[in-house]
Amino acid sequence: MREKRLSQSVRLMCLGSVMVGMTAQAQGQQAPVQAAPTQTAQTAQEAPMQTVQVTGSRIRAPGAESASPLQVLTATDIAASGVTNLQELLLKNPTLGTPSVSRTNSNFSTSSAGVSTVDLRSLGTSRTLVLLNGRRFVAGIPGETAVDLNVIPTDFIERVDMLTGGASATYGSDAVAGVVNIVTKRNFNGLILDAQGGQSTKHDDTKKKFSATWGVSNAEGTSNIMTHFGYTKQGAVYSKDRPETAVDQTSENDPEDLFKVIRPFYSSYAPQGRFFHDEGSYTYDAAGNVIPWSTNGTASLAATGFNRSAFRSIAVPTERYLLATTGNMALNENHSLFFEGNYAATRVATRIEPFALGAEDIYPASGGQVPAEFLVDGTLRRNPIVPQYLYDRISDTDGDGLRDYYFTRRMAEVGTRSSQANRDTFRLAGGVKGNFNLVRQWNYEAYVAYGQTKEAQSSTGQVNVLNFRNALEAIQDVDDANNNGNTAETVCRDANARLQGCVPINVFGLGTISPEALKYVGAPGSLETQITQKLAGGSITGDIFDLPAGAVGFAAGFEWRGENSSAVPDALTQAGLNGGNELPPTFGDFNVKELFAEVRVPILKDQPFARALDLSGSFRRGNYSTVGYTSSWNAGVEWSPVSDLKFRATRALSTRAPNINELFQPPQQTFPADIVDPCEGVTASSSGARDAACRAAPGVMENIAENGSFTLNQADIQGISGYDRGNPNLKAEKGWSTTIGFVWTPRSIPAIRNFAFTVDYFDIKIDDALVFMPRQFALENCYGGDGSLCNVITRRPTQIGGNSSGSLEYIDSLVSNSGGVATEGVDVTVSWADRVGPGRLSTRLAWTWLREGYDVPTPGADRDYWAGEVDSAAKNRATLNLGYRWGPWNINSTTSYIGKAALDDQFLAQFDIPRNGVTVGSKTYQDFQVSYDINKKWQVYLGLDNAFDTKAPPIVSGLPGSDTGAETVAGTYDPIGRRYYAGLRLSL
Repeated sequence: MREKRLSQSVRLMCLGSVMVGMTAQAQGQQAPVQAAPTQTAQTAQEAPMQTVQVTGSRIRAPGAESASPLQVLTATDIAASGVTNLQELLLKNPTLGTPSVSRTNSNFSTSSAGVSTVDLRSLGTSRTLVLLNGRRFVAGIPGETAVDLNVIPTDFIERVDMLTGGASATYGSDAVAGVVNIVTKRNFNGLILDAQGGQSTKHDDTKKKFSATWGVSNAEGTSNIMTHFGYTKQGAVYSKDRPETAVDQTSENDPEDLFKVIRPFYSSYAPQGRFFHDEGSYTYDAAGNVIPWSTNGTASLAATGFNRSAFRSIAVPTERYLLATTGNMALNENHSLFFEGNYAATRVATRIEPFALGAEDIYPASGGQVPAEFLVDGTLRRNPIVPQYLYDRISDTDGDGLRDYYFTRRMAEVGTRSSQANRDTFRLAGGVKGNFNLVRQWNYEAYVAYGQTKEAQSSTGQVNVLNFRNALEAIQDVDDANNNGNTAETVCRDANARLQGCVPINVFGLGTISPEALKYVGAPGSLETQITQKLAGGSITGDIFDLPAGAVGFAAGFEWRGENSSAVPDALTQAGLNGGNELPPTFGDFNVKELFAEVRVPILKDQPFARALDLSGSFRRGNYSTVGYTSSWNAGVEWSPVSDLKFRATRALSTRAPNINELFQPPQQTFPADIVDPCEGVTASSSGARDAACRAAPGVMENIAENGSFTLNQADIQGISGYDRGNPNLKAEKGWSTTIGFVWTPRSIPAIRNFAFTVDYFDIKIDDALVFMPRQFALENCYGGDGSLCNVITRRPTQIGGNSSGSLEYIDSLVSNSGGVATEGVDVTVSWADRVGPGRLSTRLAWTWLREGYDVPTPGADRDYWAGEVDSAAKNRATLNLGYRWGPWNINSTTSYIGKAALDDQFLAQFDIPRNGVTVGSKTYQDFQVSYDINKKWQVYLGLDNAFDTKAPPIVSGLPGSDTGAETVAGTYDPIGRRYYAGLRLSL
């Protein structure tokens, strides 16, 4: 199996380095493929040159190659990795950055948990276009364009082409960073069954997989059908089961050692509650006794805070049922019908700690002041649930003449906050293709497609804020209002609430809330999302006339696309009345009509110092219902001075229209982490523009007067909120990309004829880039900058409950066309395969050096460099694949290298630390697989991932890039550890 892969890869690279996209099409027909045939390098080289189509071009031509850098993963690569999800393998490729959503960084997502996305060049998933067989696929995240790779069965894939650089002229919007084209198997004959199981050495991250792939063709090979069924289940990994994540912790923010942690760093919201009075605060022990509050404990006091990590997850459990099918039916020798079908049912579960409730969630107007007594018909009535200890120590704090108190409490009785998401993706595509003669032979294709992703999410652990308020306001029923003859019982004060089932709630102590009260205040949540995509398109391709160097190839066509998305939370969530994030519904749609054309012109052939010289160009014009007209183009040149050497270059203008969320998302509440308040430490006499801007806030001055300097407590650090919102006035962004490279395939040297070497320089600059304004940047602008972004920042004017005066309450962020985004670097690939000893050795190295990468948050602002940062992309990344085939044995290894990386420079600036001043070391991960062919039908395989149990760097809470629960950048580094698997394949 490995030998077949390398011989094919070498041939493809000999034809054009990392050129693939071969559809094996001659005269518009596809040749049948048998189940797992053996093919040597020699037979591959002797195979006749066929008409091929390369990802990145719509022109079919003999020996066509890509003028843009193109890297490829084959079906054998996938099999040798043992992955159940394509994202797991793609992330080892150095051209890909940290994905926005994966199984290990989405446990806290309000929607789309467990979705698997890809991010070429670290430019964002929205700038990476994912195609299936050259056509768009419906998105997996509402309001976005990112495709969920969970829904593509790995065993159904023939290869994956990764084209880096602008490709909008060929494929349309979203291809600013490049294209990932997933090509499925075709004309497969036979049946393959594959079963696999595995787990981590910590006995979690369990993996189960079963798949069946079946195909049949007619005798002539002109008609065929292929079907795949797959089932996978990946188990959870909980934070409590790893010593490095089992306890709440945070960076001490010590400039001398930012990796120094405070551990434990418990939450101040505990299940027994914390209660504030005029003299301070207190809590209760397990026996119900009053004790002093001490969040993390002291030498003389036990810790009374709450360990959230005991309930968090590193990886969410994911279960998938997959069905895929393709077919082709010949109408006659020149025309055929084709279809593709995909269905995926994904089940994902998330779990986080019980809900943290603060009195301000119940009484926002008064800053969380809870009344302990009431005037009822002119008579002062005390709340009998409020303990005498607290009642004696509180006074009127909100000016209504009645005693008030404040509390925080972890709602452990309600249970953990969990969600069950049922996500279903359905897609059908079909059309007609063939060829016709019009002076010359032309190929054509016309298709329609419909795709839909629906998610139904149910969640637990929240409370109804209005009901909770009614339940807190209790009185003694001295007037027997409920006519039960008992005048000593405690009832809810509000008569209407009593009619609706209100039961008084006792929040004072551990486990004090009754089941009846829980039933009244509990608020199960729901979220319904739907994404719909409709496509129609057609193209023709052929030769328009001959030049001395060959035929001029031409392609042209049209595409129409309609996108619709909605996300509708339950009514309480929409209103922010369940104590959590306020999430209004999002609705949006758009459509686009596009025309495109492409030409390939051979200039020279078989001339001195010009074995071949070809020029290519493409152009696309689109009309969006949202942003109007857009234009994209691409120009390329390929020059081979001799047969073994090729130089290539492209220049392209790509466009990306804003997606539905960027345009139409209403303000949605979020709770950002890793925010550093620039005012911390400011005093009444400290100097500098930052200090003066901070003191202009009344709450900051009050805090300084109280503490001598602006001081924050734990509740302040954990209590920052804000709203993200779209912007209907956006325009399309434009990406300028340049690639220059060469390919050396020394076929004329027999000793190394199976060797290939490529070097490609890339430079991508995006004008008017669509971005959410970074919150830390807004703070830096407001305090010490020009102050233009102070309007998005809200500070608490005075002390509220457990928060300090002047502490940050809200930092909002708006999507805008920013000053730009850019990246620049070099890709190198080396491959070689030949017989060594009794078997065949195959090697492939891919290395990316990221020279530069930066954002310009707002027009005219300074560059925010991200290249080489842990939460973006290390400057050096590499992957080395080795394979050795000896008779029935096949041994494969994959070495993944992530170079040294630094903490975010904007974060470091808070401590006057220069860029790249604090770094984490490089990490190397080693994967192995051994397979043995028992006979021609049966194969057994064993695999070991992260064989040396390489630990992820400690990017803990409080440091930029930290993923909650994982205490590292879980989309980049492996947070799980060593794991193994075993499987069995049957081919019939």
